[in-house]
Amino acid sequence: MRMKQPKLLMDWGGRPVIQQVVHTLVDCGLAPVHVVTGGFSKEIEHSLAGYPVNILFNPDYTRADMLSSIQIGLKNAEVRVSAALIVLGDQPQMLPETINQVVEGYLHTRAPLVFPSYRMRRGHPWIIDRKLWDEILALPPGGTAREVVERHSSKIHYVNVDTPTILQDLDTPEDYERYRPR
Repeated sequence: MRMKQPKLLMDWGGRPVIQQVVHTLVDCGLAPVHVVTGGFSKEIEHSLAGYPVNILFNPDYTRADMLSSIQIGLKNAEVRVSAALIVLGDQPQMLPETINQVVEGYLHTRAPLVFPSYRMRRGHPWIIDRKLWDEILALPPGGTAREVVERHSSKIHYVNVDTPTILQDLDTPEDYERYRPR
C-alpha cells in the first residue's frame, strides 16, 4: 500500500476521496453509480451510505489492474444503458464540467469512445458505448481496456478540456499532497 492507508478513504475536503468522486457524479445527474470495490470494501460501502450506488465487489482486486473492475461494472449494468462512463475512484478533483462535456460529447456524436483531452493527452473519465462492451468483456486476465481503445482509435471522439485534472489521480502520498484541497 503506497499511501500507508486506504487512499479511497482519505480525507478530501471533509469527505472520503471515494465519496467526493461519487458526490460529483451524482451532482451531474448520473445515478445509480456502480462502485467496484476490492480491499476495504466494507469501509467504502459504509462511506457511501445514502448515495444512489450499487457496490460491486471485485474478487480479483489484488491483481491491481483496472480491467477486471471495468468488466464487473459492465456485466452489472442495466440492459437499458447504452454507454458507460469509466471513472477512477482516486480522482476526486474531477470536475463536473468535464463530466458534462464528456457526456455531451457522447450524446452529440454517439461515438463508440469519448475521451477528454488536455493538451493532446487523453484522460479520465471516458465513455465506452455498449457496442464495444463485448470486446472489453472478452479480454483475458492481464489484458487492458487500452487494447480495445487502440483497436478503435480512429473512432474516438475527443472533447478538449481546459483542466489537467483529467490526467491526475492519487497514486502516491506526493500526489495526495499536491492535489488535495487546502
